[in-house]
Amino acid sequence: MIVVQPSKIVCVGRNYAAHARELGNVVPKQPLLFFKPPSSLIGTGDAIVMPAESRQVEYEAEIGVVMGKRARRVAKDDAMAHVRGFTCANDVTCRDLQKTDGQWGRAKGFDTFCAVGPVVGEGLDWRKLEVIGRLNGEERQRAPASDMIFGIPELIAYISHIMTLEAGDLILTGTPDGVGTIAAGDVVEVEIPGVGILRNPVRGDETG
Repeated sequence: MIVVQPSKIVCVGRNYAAHARELGNVVPKQPLLFFKPPSSLIGTGDAIVMPAESRQVEYEAEIGVVMGKRARRVAKDDAMAHVRGFTCANDVTCRDLQKTDGQWGRAKGFDTFCAVGPVVGEGLDWRKLEVIGRLNGEERQRAPASDMIFGIPELIAYISHIMTLEAGDLILTGTPDGVGTIAAGDVVEVEIPGVGILRNPVRGDETG
C-alpha cells in the first residue's frame, strides 16, 4: 500500500556533507532540488525493478516529509505547522545515468524508484529523527536528521518560496553516506525509529 498520494515529489540532493564527499561532490551553498514523478511511487513490500538501461542502481535511505496543508512562501519558523508527518523513503538512483546525463530526471525517475512507507508518523520532532539504511540485513547507512546541511524547516521554507506545496506533497530530504549498489534478489530496508521500517525486494531487469 502506498501511504501518500502527492501531486509532486520534491527531492533534495547532497544534503549530508559526508554523502556529498563520498561521491566527489562539493557541498551546495543552497538546497539542490530535483523531482521524482508520482509514477515512481511504490509501497513497502513492493519490488524495486531494475531497468535494463542501467548497470549501477543504488539505494538511498531518506527521511520523507509529508505535507499536511498548503504552503506558499512560508517562513522557516512557521514551516512545521504545515507538515502532516514523516515517512521512510528510498530514493533509488541509476548512478551511471546520473553521471552521464548531466541532469537527474531519468536516473531517478524510473517506475518503482520512490519507495515510501510503511506509515506516516505524526506528532514527531524532526530534530530527533534518525534514518537507517540496510542491504540484506546489513546496516549501511545511519545518520540523525541533525546532520542535514539544510534542516527540514529551512527546506520547506526554501521550496515554498519557489513553488506552492500542496497537502499530501512529499519532500525527500537527502541521504547520508553509505549508498551502494543493489541487484536482483536483494532486499533493501529503510528505518526511521518511531516511524517504522520500509522493506522492498529487488527484481531483475525490466526490458519493456
